[in-house]
Amino acid sequence: MAKQENDLGRDAIGKLVLRIALPSMLAQFVSVLYSIVDRMYIGNIPVVGDVALAGVGVCGPVVTMVGSVAFLIGVGGAPLMSIKLGEKDEAGAKRIMANCFLMLCVSSVLLMAIIFPFAKQMLLVFGASETTLPYAMPYFTTYLLGTPFALMATGLNQLIVCQGFAKAGMKSILLGAIMNILLDPVFIFVLDMGVRGGAIATVLSQMASCAYAVWFLLFSHRAPVSITFGGYNVRVMLRILTLGFSPFIIIAMDNVMIIAMNALLQRYGGPSEGDMLVTCATIAQSFMLVVTMPLSGITGGTQSILGYNYGACDMARVKRASHTIMWLCAGYAVFMTAVAFLAGPLFVRLFTQDSVVMEQAVRAIRICVLAIIPLGVQYEIVDGFTALGQAQLALPLSFWRKGVYFVALFVLPALFGAKSIFYAEPISDILGPAVSIAAYLLLTDKLLQRRSEQASTRHWHQTEPQQLQ
Repeated sequence: MAKQENDLGRDAIGKLVLRIALPSMLAQFVSVLYSIVDRMYIGNIPVVGDVALAGVGVCGPVVTMVGSVAFLIGVGGAPLMSIKLGEKDEAGAKRIMANCFLMLCVSSVLLMAIIFPFAKQMLLVFGASETTLPYAMPYFTTYLLGTPFALMATGLNQLIVCQGFAKAGMKSILLGAIMNILLDPVFIFVLDMGVRGGAIATVLSQMASCAYAVWFLLFSHRAPVSITFGGYNVRVMLRILTLGFSPFIIIAMDNVMIIAMNALLQRYGGPSEGDMLVTCATIAQSFMLVVTMPLSGITGGTQSILGYNYGACDMARVKRASHTIMWLCAGYAVFMTAVAFLAGPLFVRLFTQDSVVMEQAVRAIRICVLAIIPLGVQYEIVDGFTALGQAQLALPLSFWRKGVYFVALFVLPALFGAKSIFYAEPISDILGPAVSIAAYLLLTDKLLQRRSEQASTRHWHQTEPQQLQ
């Protein structure tokens, strides 16, 4: 077995966080290119670009919601594996890997089979109009065919990173993203396949990422815990699903919000502005992916540090790592706020040349980033509790922020019109983190102290018989 990239229990915290967070952040940033590159090329299709972009925008949240199942399993299993590795329980870690792999295989096939017959009805409910449906349908149905590869690539990547192989996880995503960039113009323009071509390019790219992840965990012999078969246990599966429910519901609810936003923009914007505002929202959501996906890369990738040291009962390292990750998230959020205000128009021009759409999309982006600095802190607190196996803390904090967003989403346009709907983001990014920060300050020390006491008790019971002899 090859030497591990990072020693989660002994390397200096600052350097360790950067070595794991930066590749994970870059990997998630690159993964954003899957959707942004598709949207960028599709938005520049002659004559129909803006309408086609609105159609793909309707598909975006539905596609991501399907993909969130990978986080339900991958992010549910990864912290448990890290904790087991910290406890030096390699057999337990292998059991978690085997159960995760089985669930990824089964769920990916089931999802595709269940959703495919209802694709048209789903898109109409989720904000497609008669104008945009002809573009949404071919993209969505083609993408669904690649669901098994998308879920396997995303879920297995989490199980690679949690073992300390952040660079290998980055390579998996980078391979798919580069293929997507190269294949998109070929299928969309050269082969004249339009939006369906963009989806085909994405599916082929996901197949490549999936193949690399399976090779690494099954044949490379580098990972301490590789894919094994057997040892399936319903209790282990339920534990994985329970812990993964928090990141899953975050992603699922994010996309429910986007779906609701698209529907509300159509309703309040009416025939004159509805499709245009959905196009603007699609561009703004693309920018927000550049904010939130790298943030999730930082906090998700570094869960391995928190989980491993929590399992090893080194609480000083847990706290130092948590604070370092929090500062890193806040710093990235500051940077992206500046990018939004200084380079927002350049970003929008990648998608459209229509002056009206450009003006409204730039405005939407600048509104959405008004409070992303506290949002960065929120990401670390929620993912940090998840890394420690504390789903009962992470989940309510996630629900609170989403609840605030959901209420604002419906109230704002009813009172102030369709364009006010974008203010739901900063409102939730202030009220959500406020509660999470309070919970972190009140509960973290107690949680770590209880874990230390439990470990001391187990150690005493294990050594007492030897002392009596």
